[in-house]
Amino acid sequence: MSSAITAVGLRKTYGDRTVLDGIDLTVEAGTVFALLGPNGAGKTTTVHILSTLVAPDAGTVTVAGHDLVGDPDGVRAAIGLTGQFAAVDGLLTGEENLRLMARLRHLGARAGRRRVDELLARFDLVEAARKPLHTYSGGMKRRLDLAMTLVGSPKVIFLDEPTTGLDPRSRQTMWEIVRELLADGVTILLTTQYLEEADRVADRVAVLHGGRMVGEGSPAELKSRVGTEVLVVHGPDGKVVREIPTDGTADGLRRALADIDDVRSGNVSVRAPSLDDVFFALTTTPAASTREHR
Repeated sequence: MSSAITAVGLRKTYGDRTVLDGIDLTVEAGTVFALLGPNGAGKTTTVHILSTLVAPDAGTVTVAGHDLVGDPDGVRAAIGLTGQFAAVDGLLTGEENLRLMARLRHLGARAGRRRVDELLARFDLVEAARKPLHTYSGGMKRRLDLAMTLVGSPKVIFLDEPTTGLDPRSRQTMWEIVRELLADGVTILLTTQYLEEADRVADRVAVLHGGRMVGEGSPAELKSRVGTEVLVVHGPDGKVVREIPTDGTADGLRRALADIDDVRSGNVSVRAPSLDDVFFALTTTPAASTREHR
């Protein structure tokens, strides 16, 4: 499988703050790659560099076969970007927003109209196409934003927290669209604050912390590093008071139980590890908490 995105030794500083400290990243073509990390870990900065919005201080990057520094126009022609907030013009209708993007992409009048009609149908926006944007729900605006990203038929799409602020139904619709894009061979790099979404849709996941890559692999690989089971301790009121990763063996469970002597009543249960466990295990370190990053 060929690589759609390759970054080696990516660095970025702002004054005396190191935002990215030597990031290596490989995203295979036709896959979903999720970039996770706490606020300030460098996720958005990484997306902005890979999409040519911000220049790196060091490192080499290739996107869709184009060198980021040597051929930025080639990179821009091959990518689409959907940011954390819908980048649509509130003074225009949905159809007018798409037609404007088609003109910016130099599609031509006939090809532009055809592409706009295709996208309105694909994103279930035909009935709302000629309505002002103030009548759109948050989910409709996000769908329109993604439709605008697809006007130029990009090979690589960057989704920076695309479902932030959406209700569960709208989030589900967004991920159904992502699966359709994968079927078309598009490569997707996304950041998200919803770890269960990354677990469900991502082929590979990388965890950023303090400007460095602290973990990378498939969701199953990352979860196996935490343990095979998690002992969940409930207090007398039924609330979860502790969660202890174990190796899934009887000895491991005994050790975990011995570690909860302070819980005199209540009960325990066992569950499989999640990406939340991975996230906390990889990003909760004393050293990291003393540093600040964008």
